[in-house]
Amino acid sequence: MLDDLKHDFPIFNSYPELIYLDSAATAHRPRSVITAINQFSILENSNIHRGVYDLSNNATGKYEEVRLKVAKFVGSENANNIAFTKGTTESINIVAQSYLADRLEQGDNIVTTIMEHHANFIPWQMLAEKHSIELRIAPVDENGDLIIEQLNALIDDRTKLVAFNHISNTLGTVNDIEQLIELAHQKNAPVLIDAAQSILYYDLDVKKLKIEFMAFSGHKMFGPFGIGVLYVADQLMDEIKPYNYGGGIIQSVTVNGTSFSNFPFNMEAGTPNVSGVLGLGSAIDYIEKIGKRMIKEHIGTLTKYCVEQMKQLSEVKMLGSPKNRSGIISFVVDEIHPHDIASFLNKDQIAVRAGMHCTQPLLHHFGESATARASFSIYNSKSDVDALIKSLKELIKFWA
Repeated sequence: MLDDLKHDFPIFNSYPELIYLDSAATAHRPRSVITAINQFSILENSNIHRGVYDLSNNATGKYEEVRLKVAKFVGSENANNIAFTKGTTESINIVAQSYLADRLEQGDNIVTTIMEHHANFIPWQMLAEKHSIELRIAPVDENGDLIIEQLNALIDDRTKLVAFNHISNTLGTVNDIEQLIELAHQKNAPVLIDAAQSILYYDLDVKKLKIEFMAFSGHKMFGPFGIGVLYVADQLMDEIKPYNYGGGIIQSVTVNGTSFSNFPFNMEAGTPNVSGVLGLGSAIDYIEKIGKRMIKEHIGTLTKYCVEQMKQLSEVKMLGSPKNRSGIISFVVDEIHPHDIASFLNKDQIAVRAGMHCTQPLLHHFGESATARASFSIYNSKSDVDALIKSLKELIKFWA
């Protein structure tokens, strides 16, 4: 469906034989995004919010236009719901430190899941240790699906936050976030959604879903490194304290004290990543031009096809078999370390991930110390899957 889009990505012109199956780690950038970043650097470079000259005013205008664009991209008409961060990890840590930390008392709890990326696990673990509260971890079944009944049982009137991913970066499990949000809200607990793996091709209407916090990264949706988003719902914006201190976030400073701007402007101390924000805006334009529905269908088709092909290899074991899997397949091969799998595939210019994927508790749950992982995007095709399967067959024969 989208095979011709590969030409939009210059890296494949430089490396025409590359079969890139690591988009869950970072996606490549289309030419339009690279152009937007370079144009700012070459022709528009200026700091924002502080200058009264044309370059600065123009940069400020474009920067704030992207804030509104991101808001609309996630279903909000209020640009002030959106703070720009370094990425998903920083966005989650901001919620942990700038919102939640001061609200915790002994006897409280935070609920998360065993399938979380470390970025959506460790911050809650650290808060639990520091404030002597309970971190409750919802399990998954042997297929890699959340056990909803057990998750529901963990949420009570002392739950201060329920944090979960939309798509597991290791299993590819697509969680039913509408159901999970409803369960949390029944106990008046706010939710944080890690949308890093899903924002590219799932419609996440924050107003309709009644999401309190949502985090995602630009580089996983065709944007640049070093730029991310934190969405905060209207009713909680005034509850977010500054995360870093410095210029650009203050209302007034005297020798006796400082007063700060409101969210999101209290999040962006110092000189922001202006070129990164403009690159993110261009990435959103690119996604919307193609359409999330088309992207979702393409990635879903490739995932299903790859699962079917891997099932034909008795030596290959896929991690989990969730009811709804999209974009990501982790696997092991009998008696072969995942790093050796990845190295062998690399000789055929096939790029896959190998390791723990920042989900060590999840891998321990499945009795694995590491896996190989293939993940798909719009520049992949069935021929890429065929090449992966062919190389895996050669690997198995070589190792026999």
